[in-house]
Amino acid sequence: MKHSRAETRARFHSIPELRFEEQALTPYGGLVLWQALFERIGFKAALERCFAHRNAGAIFGHHIVFLWLVVHLLLGHRRLRDRDFYEEDPLVKRALGLHRIPDVATISRSLRDADERCVEGVVRLTRDAVLDRVEHEALARITLDFDGSVLSTRRHAEGTAVGFNRKRKGARSYYPLYCTVAQTAQFLDCLHRPGNVHDSRGASTFMRQCVQAVRARRPRAVIEARMDSAFFDGALLEDLRAQGVQFTASVPFERLSQLKNFVEKRRRWRSIDAQWQYYELRWKPKSWPEKLRFLCVRQLVAERSRAPLQLDLFEPVEPHARFTVIVTNRRGRAKSILAFHHGRGTQEGLFAEAKSHAQLDYIPVRSLQGNRLFHQAALLAHNLTKELQMQTLDRKRPTSASRSALWEFLSLRTFRSRFLLRAARLTRPQNRLTLTLNANSAVQSALERMLDRLMPSAA
Repeated sequence: MKHSRAETRARFHSIPELRFEEQALTPYGGLVLWQALFERIGFKAALERCFAHRNAGAIFGHHIVFLWLVVHLLLGHRRLRDRDFYEEDPLVKRALGLHRIPDVATISRSLRDADERCVEGVVRLTRDAVLDRVEHEALARITLDFDGSVLSTRRHAEGTAVGFNRKRKGARSYYPLYCTVAQTAQFLDCLHRPGNVHDSRGASTFMRQCVQAVRARRPRAVIEARMDSAFFDGALLEDLRAQGVQFTASVPFERLSQLKNFVEKRRRWRSIDAQWQYYELRWKPKSWPEKLRFLCVRQLVAERSRAPLQLDLFEPVEPHARFTVIVTNRRGRAKSILAFHHGRGTQEGLFAEAKSHAQLDYIPVRSLQGNRLFHQAALLAHNLTKELQMQTLDRKRPTSASRSALWEFLSLRTFRSRFLLRAARLTRPQNRLTLTLNANSAVQSALERMLDRLMPSAA
């Protein structure tokens, strides 16, 4: 519909007077979705079991503080003291099941007093929630990506150390190793480590535990693993092969002189497409027990010539080759293996999303177990956002060669801005609890559809 200029434009000059009164208002109207999700998956009861040994006689039990921490991160806050800016929010208190939100001193004390048993309970809860979804979807193929990521801090927090840090050289850090599930874009498990260890430290045991956990839930599924060159180790790859895992790993071939010579002297390459070429061989380093399939790949890229530019005609470029090598026990064509291995790049996207929007890279306290709890809360905030979408959306993607996620997920930032950050009023007309939001047809249809999926009995 076309509107006139008079109907469209307006002039406002006066600044409204500010008045602060107790009102049942909230800027987080979409939090009702997560409240419904918590009820559907029994999240509060599961948390209480994780902290049962620490909750005796406490007004704010550790499970309540941890639940607040997950909600705090979902809302988009980072520092613990940010709770002061929404402590009277009625919908946040309803989602937590509280009349008042714990203060910063109580929260800090709970994080400080957490023990390893608390943390391990939350780790199991995180892992089991992801495995429940994998089992529910009856996935025939489950792809596990393994990699580490640096969590820097200027604090002298317990368990941190100075190690390799590309962005903050000399800073203390943790360097956890993560396992993510490609099909659901969730974090399955995490091995917490100081910042001065190599990627492969503790990797073999951690990877075996992850594979066994998945195998226990989906014994007939094909389990796949993808890794970078830090995991190029004969014993580790042999362990994966013995467990029946199909894997690919990047090869640091520049450190293997014999393999480097193979690549340098090769003259005949098979073509995958206009950009990629390959050849393969059965080979092993001398200390390895068995030969494996090595896929040597050459990528042709156009680079600007250093010669003077011919501005009247064109900008000359000359082809340049980049070489990589992949080791695998998978069968199939080189094209599909290359696409599969390159699909592990989506894990970097998960790291970036969780660090930017779930505060995965923030280290709030000095104690090791407190920081581990905060870290697990960030992982759960990320995973729960994906779970909420999987609960309310249909799968739209088939299994692809690169093992992309089976759902068209919105990032936590987008989901938060579209649905969570919605101003609303909580009232009781005729004694019926009602959450009133501003009229918006797109938001209304989306929220009602998601709530119908989360609360089918209420439809």
